[in-house]
Amino acid sequence: MIPVSIVVKILQETGLIVYIGKALAPLMSVMGLPGEMGLVWASAMMGNIYAGIITYFSIGIELTTAQITVLGTIILIAHTFPVELAITHKAGMKAGAAFLFRFLLGFLAGVILFQTYNICNLYQNIPTGIEKVVAIASNATWGGWALGELKNYAIVFCYITGLIIIMDILKRIGVIDKINRWFYPVLKFLGIGKEVIPITVIGMTLGLAYGGGLIINDVKQSNLHPRNVLYALMLMSLFHSVIEDSLLMISIGASVSGVFVFRFIFMLIVMFLFVRVTKNWSEKRMGKWFYA
Repeated sequence: MIPVSIVVKILQETGLIVYIGKALAPLMSVMGLPGEMGLVWASAMMGNIYAGIITYFSIGIELTTAQITVLGTIILIAHTFPVELAITHKAGMKAGAAFLFRFLLGFLAGVILFQTYNICNLYQNIPTGIEKVVAIASNATWGGWALGELKNYAIVFCYITGLIIIMDILKRIGVIDKINRWFYPVLKFLGIGKEVIPITVIGMTLGLAYGGGLIINDVKQSNLHPRNVLYALMLMSLFHSVIEDSLLMISIGASVSGVFVFRFIFMLIVMFLFVRVTKNWSEKRMGKWFYA
């Protein structure tokens, strides 16, 4: 995250961030976001969610709750590509297909969510507390910037530590196991094979890296059908680390209606349609487009 902060500061000082914002404005404006938020999304995709958050704080533009929710939702769908696409590829899905799948659907989700909030006039307020962080991060002096960034790192550290504690408590009291059982019938309804449902649920709750790792291990030890593996990977790509990552976005001002409820419904619709469309495709055709 530290190199990301330095790069953003250099872009600000040289004025390049203005040009980047203008270049990305057409893409981001369709989602109701300033062009500079394209740099935030790119940081999350090429780095990780925390790099995206640091970039957001560093740029220093105040967003409404609706805008933060849209930004958080697209980041949760498309992030950490260097690591997660490599895992996905090794587990059985082409990296190029996984990239397009997540990026394009992330963009589509952002457009739909923005239009929904805009039409219904929801969450148009600027969340309290977040603006103070942004104000410190956007300090013009190098000394003020350094102090602001240190505070941002401390805030992110507190977020991560708090989430680790919450996740550990939820595991210990059995909440994670209950959530996993709730997801079983949903995945069965979508048409995902029963042999990959347990792994898929684990990936949804604990993360794509963990779920993908289990699939890689199972592929080596057993004969999982490549189509079921593909469906599992696609589902996990859209909807993983649902508790930890959702809480992280909520903590910076996003609404649960977008980062969790909408994302869950969006995933169900996308996977239902994809499974129904491809269920009669030949293995040769599936291999051409999707299988690693």
